[in-house]
Amino acid sequence: MHGHPTPLTWRPLTPEDARASADLLNAIEAVDRIGEHYTEQDTLQELVDPCADLERASLAAFDGEVMVGYVKIRHKPTADEVHRVFLDGGVHPAHRGRGVGAALVDAGVAAAKVVHALHHPGAKLVVDVHKCEHIAGVADLVGSRGFAPVRHYLRMEHPLGDAVPDTAVPDGLRVEPWSERVDEDFRSVRNESFRDHWGATPMPVDSWRNKVVNQTFRPEVSFLLRDVATGTPVGVLVTLCWEADTVATGVRDAHFTIVGTLPGHRRRGVAGALVGHALRVAEDRGYDRASLSVDSAGSSGAPTLFGKAGFTPTTRYVRWALEV
Repeated sequence: MHGHPTPLTWRPLTPEDARASADLLNAIEAVDRIGEHYTEQDTLQELVDPCADLERASLAAFDGEVMVGYVKIRHKPTADEVHRVFLDGGVHPAHRGRGVGAALVDAGVAAAKVVHALHHPGAKLVVDVHKCEHIAGVADLVGSRGFAPVRHYLRMEHPLGDAVPDTAVPDGLRVEPWSERVDEDFRSVRNESFRDHWGATPMPVDSWRNKVVNQTFRPEVSFLLRDVATGTPVGVLVTLCWEADTVATGVRDAHFTIVGTLPGHRRRGVAGALVGHALRVAEDRGYDRASLSVDSAGSSGAPTLFGKAGFTPTTRYVRWALEV
């Protein structure tokens, strides 16, 4: 990946950059205020992502030992007609306005073409950027590179306490907590329930282990609903919690990262039952808040569903896309 300003030192990321990556992201958070704090383990988890080809598709800028900017591409393990890759990156606030971000975006788009040719050359390539709407300069930067907004997402939050609803589990279904024994049921239901969601692709086992069942996973607040008569799992809810956020804010947040229902079991109260059950358990276990993210343009009616459960929107995110 080439084409960048000097005198910074530029090279691909490696797993050994986890500490420097966490320091950079926390410096970015101090200014951008998007509610994301990182430990070294959190950034390491992203650097060893099986869908992140660091050698071919990442670039970091260093001022001495300090990382001041980075970009990395995450390709999809599967793709049909369209292969949507994620371009993730950031620039230290003290180094913004110097061309670093532009160089990183350009390098990221070039790298996206490389990994696309390796993995899904027969599909159409689209590069996605997903960032909080209020971050200064992002819209101008990606817009200048040809990206256009294609989707909006909402972060919604629920203050745990007296407002937790009492939601009944539908007849014929039972709640089961996560365990290693049913882990594959969780992954299977996630993949089937998100098959018709915009931009989603199935998660293979290695990605599931990296992105879901990692150090942020909270099995005690993760559940599935099973059809008692057939034994079929029909819905799942998976909770994550970032310890760095808790330390920085004093708020222990149960983030419902996956809430999914099999297509044939929708409109029957599955998601509402899972959310209600998880909210009560999270409160009982000392969490201060629950949160989740929803596609505001999705066909599932998720914002309305979660609004009825007591969640309110707090932050908007924009998905920008570049058709290559």
